[in-house]
Amino acid sequence: MDHVVITKGLTKSFRQEKAVDCLDLKIKKGDIYGFLGPNGAGKTTTIRMLLGLMKPTSGTIEIFQKDLRAERISILKRVGSLVENPSYYPHLTAYENLEAVRKILGVSKSRIYEVLKIVRLTDVANKKVKGFSLGMKQRLGIATALLGEPELLILDEPTNGLDPSGIIEIRHLIKRLSTEFGITILISSHLLSEIDQIATTVGIVSKGKLIFQDSIEIMRQFAQKNIILKVNDGEKAWRSLLAKGIKSDYQDRQLLLLEHSNEKVAEVVRILVEDGFSIYRVEEEKRSLEDIFLQMTAEEQAI
Repeated sequence: MDHVVITKGLTKSFRQEKAVDCLDLKIKKGDIYGFLGPNGAGKTTTIRMLLGLMKPTSGTIEIFQKDLRAERISILKRVGSLVENPSYYPHLTAYENLEAVRKILGVSKSRIYEVLKIVRLTDVANKKVKGFSLGMKQRLGIATALLGEPELLILDEPTNGLDPSGIIEIRHLIKRLSTEFGITILISSHLLSEIDQIATTVGIVSKGKLIFQDSIEIMRQFAQKNIILKVNDGEKAWRSLLAKGIKSDYQDRQLLLLEHSNEKVAEVVRILVEDGFSIYRVEEEKRSLEDIFLQMTAEEQAI
């Protein structure tokens, strides 16, 4: 499997504090890699090291199977990025802002129109950026990152501060960049709900440490389902099932929880009815990915 990014033992220390602690990232070609963690977890520091903007204290970074320290310039020519807030000249138009960067990169002028079309800013190409909404400015920042036709795009909190419509625009854009243009994307966020809707792979970082890294499908498997039965006497029902070797739990006197893996839900209902219990409701409860994320990071921070 081709990996676009591999880090081994990546560490960044500021005096006695480790902002990033032995991070082993693996980003496959074509992935939308959701780099997830609370604010202050080390996401931006990691991204700055990946872009050569900050030197690691220890560890290695390989991008496109090349050592970043040895071949930094050739690697970064194939990488586009938007770190924190996009940089732009407010008194210039969108086209003029892109033209300034185009001259530095040495790409053709036609590329400006191509990236404006990709981010859907063609209609405002000659409008001054100071009149743009925050969402439009973010899309212009992504357009700037796309000028050099990157194979890897790194986006640091691209939806931060956007309203719901702006978030949806950026989300659709990121999906298109992956599916239509085959760009590998690393996107950082502190919001699992956003990452869940676009990422193929998730890496969760807390206090500088990588505490989870796998496909989004694997993470969803942690969201195990329970069956909740509302009965007239939860404690007695719990004892009745326990006497028959069926594990369950109760809370608030009326709720009985069963693991969804137990295929005997119908049998449990029959047993309770035969034992004289009244069953008011049977429903499925599923732990959200947000719950899992909060649990993972809370456990790590408690250590």
